[in-house]
Amino acid sequence: MTERAEGQEEGAVLPPPPEAALKAFGDSLPDVVRYAELLADAGVRRGLIGPREVPRLWERHLLNCVVLSEVVPEGVTVCDVGSGAGLPGIPLALVRPDLKITLLEPLLRRTTFLQEVVELLGLDHVTVVRGRAEEVLGTLPPVHVVTARAVAPLDRLAGWGVPLLRPYGEMLALKGDTAEEELRGARDALHKLGVVETAVEHVGEGVVDPLSTVVRARVGESPGGVRFAAKRAKAAKAARSGSRAPRGGRRRR
Repeated sequence: MTERAEGQEEGAVLPPPPEAALKAFGDSLPDVVRYAELLADAGVRRGLIGPREVPRLWERHLLNCVVLSEVVPEGVTVCDVGSGAGLPGIPLALVRPDLKITLLEPLLRRTTFLQEVVELLGLDHVTVVRGRAEEVLGTLPPVHVVTARAVAPLDRLAGWGVPLLRPYGEMLALKGDTAEEELRGARDALHKLGVVETAVEHVGEGVVDPLSTVVRARVGESPGGVRFAAKRAKAAKAARSGSRAPRGGRRRR
């Protein structure tokens, strides 16, 4: 039996996976359990999640995130912006080996944890990169899909995530009850960033209750808008010359 993490509240014990977890994760459930155990132990000790979140890790975090898979196309590239402890990127990776996923996170203690998880679970289709979205613009290849959860208000999040998309790509942001209101308030900012279509969808029927809310923002031919085009081209040129590279990221082989 492991010792209780420092600061962990009495009763903050990781429950066994609910029946819905088998439906959502299938054959990958044993690896998901290992990830959940890491979150409940090292994740708490390192301050990546709060101890009060441990009893509700399955319903509020793991299941809430994995249902995002319902709206991610097959075989695409994904960048999880502000990945933190790996939510939603790690649950998505565990059920979607067809995806190429980058976990983008600026804080060293978080990227260290993410790299440990990736190596422990053998997630060869996942890359961990330390950096902010604006720092890696042009040095990371543009992706089909950007994901995010609990990172920032939608207008600010879009300013970070949308420029990372390739033409006609899509940002998928897990949001709460105020998603519709947030989207209305961000429409002008989204339009300036080249977003041509938006929607709010609810996913996870039969897995989570309430359903998870996803804000979808699809771009046209110019992700990020005109003002990002020169910055993206300049950064890409510098990366090709070897003068600039993302910090701390590597692919496990």
